[in-house]
Amino acid sequence: MTRRHGYALLAAIIAVIVAMSTAIYVGVAADTGTSDHTSLSGSRPARPSAAPASAGVWVGTWSASPVGAEPGTQAEGMTGRSVRNVVHAAVGGTSARVTLSNLYGRTALTITHSSIALAAGTETAAARAGTMRPLTFAGNTTVVVAAGGQVLSDAVALAVPAGSDVLVTTYSPSLSGPVTYHPTARQTSYAGEGDLTEDATGTAYTEKVDHWRYLTALDVLSGEADGTVVAFGDSLTDGKNSTVNANARWPDHLNRRLRTALAAGRDLPRYSVVNAGIGGNRVLSDARGRPLENQAGIRRFRRDVLDRPNVKIVVIDLGINDLLRTPGTADPQKILTGLRDLVRQAHARGIKVVGATLMPVGRRTTWTEARESVRQTINAEIRSGRVYDAVVDFDKALRDPYNPRGLRAMYDSGDRLHPNDKGYERMADSFDLDYLKGSAAARL
Repeated sequence: MTRRHGYALLAAIIAVIVAMSTAIYVGVAADTGTSDHTSLSGSRPARPSAAPASAGVWVGTWSASPVGAEPGTQAEGMTGRSVRNVVHAAVGGTSARVTLSNLYGRTALTITHSSIALAAGTETAAARAGTMRPLTFAGNTTVVVAAGGQVLSDAVALAVPAGSDVLVTTYSPSLSGPVTYHPTARQTSYAGEGDLTEDATGTAYTEKVDHWRYLTALDVLSGEADGTVVAFGDSLTDGKNSTVNANARWPDHLNRRLRTALAAGRDLPRYSVVNAGIGGNRVLSDARGRPLENQAGIRRFRRDVLDRPNVKIVVIDLGINDLLRTPGTADPQKILTGLRDLVRQAHARGIKVVGATLMPVGRRTTWTEARESVRQTINAEIRSGRVYDAVVDFDKALRDPYNPRGLRAMYDSGDRLHPNDKGYERMADSFDLDYLKGSAAARL
């Protein structure tokens, strides 16, 4: 064979290899549903048959942290009764799923039927016509939630509009006490005798309650939001003393501010805002009980923040109860160490942390000069930028300019600690929406 013929043969072999590689590459792109490459004909490769029909990402649209065991439910729980929780959607989506918790149950919780629907209006147990959907868990209508455990439902196709009230109903026929609940919901929910999970009229729900049972999260497959913001705190975040059924907690106001700004064309991330506040919560200490109720912030942070879907930002407003509920004087450095531990946990997941200063409580009878000194020490360190990635100064926003140790009267709900609706709105208004941009600072 001549050198010329050898070169020609080599060129032919290379051409064959390139052609085969191109065919393989295009085939792989088509099999994986890749949309960044085109086939040889110039058309997009077909998506695989298993690709989801709905676009969007899973985000939290509502949440409530489990707090403890509901008093009076230790023996029977909600045996033979239906629980209809009413929750408010921060953002909309095309599908929904729920998380049910039996964290404080002492026996397994058996739920034989459950459902989700849009509420027919405000302050009602009635469902909007045509929206009732059964919930399943791994394809089954019955689910057993182990004591101390939780379950995530299957996704169900349901168009959930932003700002709508959603009904999530469960029925348990067997003994399953005590009930894991979130008190002080500032939202009316319902219960009734028998299996009423598919009852759309709401007339059989004769019991009204101001707390949520079992339900701890509602997620949606959303095209409106790309991530979740979690507000993590105590009763100031939980919205104590805000108007019932008005969704007037500061995270509610913040969510509405963000949606309004986005609608006006402002360049901001498309996030939902959910609430992980617990009344009386502390950074370092749990409450009593077995398992411990009102778990400390540093121990519940993973469950209530890190394990939520697509969390991009956490806003921490925690620490005032460490001062109020500690006999004598709390150690500010221990509290700051706890707050920095929360930041460390968030940064390890790539989550940005916005932190709040501790608001004034100086007009309460239990307040002391020593406690005020601790509060000022903590706030000074927070404002210095050595704790969080960004700081929202709730203290400055709500304090009385003539008596900075107390809340301004126009923002005080009357107990000298918790804001009224106007005060919660002021908290949200003091939040710089540009803080939602960017990712966690690389401190680790």
